[in-house]
Amino acid sequence: MSNKSGARGGQRVELRLDGIAHGGEALGRDRDRVVFVPYALPGERVRVELLEEKPRWARARLLEVLEPSPDRVEPPCQFFGPEKCSGCQWQHIAYKRQASLKQEILADHLRRLGHIADPPMADILALAGPADPDRPAAEMDVLAFRYRNQTRFAVAADGRLGFPSKALARDVIPIDRCLLLHERLDELHGALDLLWPSLTGVILRAGTATPQGQALVVFQTASEEQPELEIDLPAACAVQTPRGVQPLVGEPWLEEQVAGHLYRISAESFFQANTIGAEALVEVVASYLEPRTDDCLIDAYCGVGLFSLALADSVGQVIGIESSPSACEDFAHNADAADNVSLHEGAVEDVLTTLRDQGQPVDLVLLDPPRAGAGAEVLSHLAAMNPRRIVYVSSDPAALARDAVHLTAEGYRLAEVQPLDMAPQTAQVDSVALWARS
Repeated sequence: MSNKSGARGGQRVELRLDGIAHGGEALGRDRDRVVFVPYALPGERVRVELLEEKPRWARARLLEVLEPSPDRVEPPCQFFGPEKCSGCQWQHIAYKRQASLKQEILADHLRRLGHIADPPMADILALAGPADPDRPAAEMDVLAFRYRNQTRFAVAADGRLGFPSKALARDVIPIDRCLLLHERLDELHGALDLLWPSLTGVILRAGTATPQGQALVVFQTASEEQPELEIDLPAACAVQTPRGVQPLVGEPWLEEQVAGHLYRISAESFFQANTIGAEALVEVVASYLEPRTDDCLIDAYCGVGLFSLALADSVGQVIGIESSPSACEDFAHNADAADNVSLHEGAVEDVLTTLRDQGQPVDLVLLDPPRAGAGAEVLSHLAAMNPRRIVYVSSDPAALARDAVHLTAEGYRLAEVQPLDMAPQTAQVDSVALWARS
């Protein structure tokens, strides 16, 4: 449906939206073009202004919702919306509908990009709060906030902390309060009073599941200047310069507890931003692997050892592979008491080549690659080692779908994929995929 009229700044059209894109935008059609519309939902009729037009697609700005979806809600954050903070994409969508849309996005990518006609998919795990079907929708929406155990603030022109603008990535929107932050981070953010001209960013991290509630503040700067710091907070502090991380107060790391294991996490090491989600990931991975006590498990992109430590008691041997020096130091610390766990530092493809040349037998493979995915070379090396099961943890459905093509070509079939909603209010789609020999 199209109703065109001339308008300054771009053509205006009316659309009936019928889909959702990976980045969180709703989809409609204007003649033969797909139109991407942010801040809208499938099923809505909207009036938009076309901002960027190509022969087969266009991007638009939402002007008016003519027929709203029953899943549309009032965003609770004053910083959400066009030309505001870029942190959230879906605060205008009821929480339960957010989760179902993520499942649709994952299935669509596996069909279109992964060439899997009927993806075997479990129902999405919604992790923002108790999964109680009798809980009122409004209360469920409240539980979809306060889950982040870490964040990075940029520095606005006036020196205040904030997040990049949706309109211009180089602009920073000052944020007084972020509703996604765990209350421990919210306290730290509110207590910071900064006057530091060379400051480029601030990273806040917290141990949300540890009784002592450890916290870490990392000041990022492009210079080598060491600040004079006056702080009355129960938090460790460090400065990150081009030469690396230097402690200011306490040690430049914190501890977080997941599924009964305590993990040290340094300032530069990756860790899941949702602790409840990390526990759910561990449970799903273990159930998909079905480990045996004599198995050899390769944990590729193992990070600080989240999965390696959780699975060590269930297998005969764990071989971790990681390229980040800080994550390797954390892994070694975390796995110090595990006699059947070893670590290889280096690029995954290089370490796999060495292990293959050494004739290392492998029964199970777990990989949690960067957002871009593992790629053909890594997956070819893994498949050549002939594990009976491969479990793939992903935070990007497009990357998973691309890698699905390679795994299928290597003789593996997708047995099941479990989507998880680990980042409510955003369009991020997490999943765990189980691959078995065809």
